[in-house]
Amino acid sequence: MSFAHPALLLAILPALAAVWWSDRRLRGRRPALPFPALEGALAAGSPRARLARWLPLGLRALALVLLCVGLARPQKIARRLQGWGRGIDIMLALDTSLSMNAVDFEPFNRLDAAKDTAARFVRGRVEDRIGLVVFGGASLLACPLTLDYDALTGRIDGLFAGMTGADGTALGEGIVSAVGHLKPGAAKTKILILLTDGRGNVGLDAVTAAKTAAALGVKIYAIGTAKRGQSLMPVDDPNLGRVMVPVAEDLDEDSLLEIARLTNGKYWRATSLKELRAVYDEIDRLEKSRLKLPDTVARADLYHVPLLAAALLLLAELAAAEGLLLRWP
Repeated sequence: MSFAHPALLLAILPALAAVWWSDRRLRGRRPALPFPALEGALAAGSPRARLARWLPLGLRALALVLLCVGLARPQKIARRLQGWGRGIDIMLALDTSLSMNAVDFEPFNRLDAAKDTAARFVRGRVEDRIGLVVFGGASLLACPLTLDYDALTGRIDGLFAGMTGADGTALGEGIVSAVGHLKPGAAKTKILILLTDGRGNVGLDAVTAAKTAAALGVKIYAIGTAKRGQSLMPVDDPNLGRVMVPVAEDLDEDSLLEIARLTNGKYWRATSLKELRAVYDEIDRLEKSRLKLPDTVARADLYHVPLLAAALLLLAELAAAEGLLLRWP
């Protein structure tokens, strides 16, 4: 047990001094009506008389001490040593270009399938810090590395195609942005899960960005999400409304293979929701590095115990003075 405000325990000294001074003043008072014949008997004092004098004084002094202890705020401290855990730093880099609206992952389009599997992957982790970067014609940080999986899955759920507001696929910039947010992490193992349905056609070259990741020790697991051949994608036509138009396959597997090779990672192609989930399940079985988990300290306030005891003692003093130890003039 410890005290939140131990200095307040010094208040016990003036409290006891006040009790002593009060007793001295009472002892110095002379009776209003003298009884000369009884002076000898009163001087000797009966057991009940001695009890009447000292019991209230002791109860009052003890109550004041307990009040001071309560003011010092006693606390019960429980320390829990967390020790070592196993966790890695993971950044998810998801393509949100307009082509991710293609409907070839029944019953989802490409982006909805990516969101579903990414959220499922996040909920399956325990001690890993996970973040999210999205890219289309530009890259955006959607969520920094965090252990707040509810917040992260909420951000994933809010993704939509074209959210970066720029056309194209900035694959290289997405890699560099994700790596930049992984770099300060304390975990020994840093992973980037890169998901796209196309090829880098805006900004920094993706292979060059992968070399930067390799230099910083970031392993990239690349996932290509596109059905082989043509797929259908909804497009809003000003005259016809929403129509389904064919889109050709444009997945740059050669670059994704090279990105995985340079960073000692791996490349998968997923053409269905089942295959995409299997890819994330395989990544989920990665070796995890050891992390020192912070120790936790739980504090439970106990000030109510001495305060309650002090109140009971004051009630006991009052009851004794008005009952058992009632004194007549």
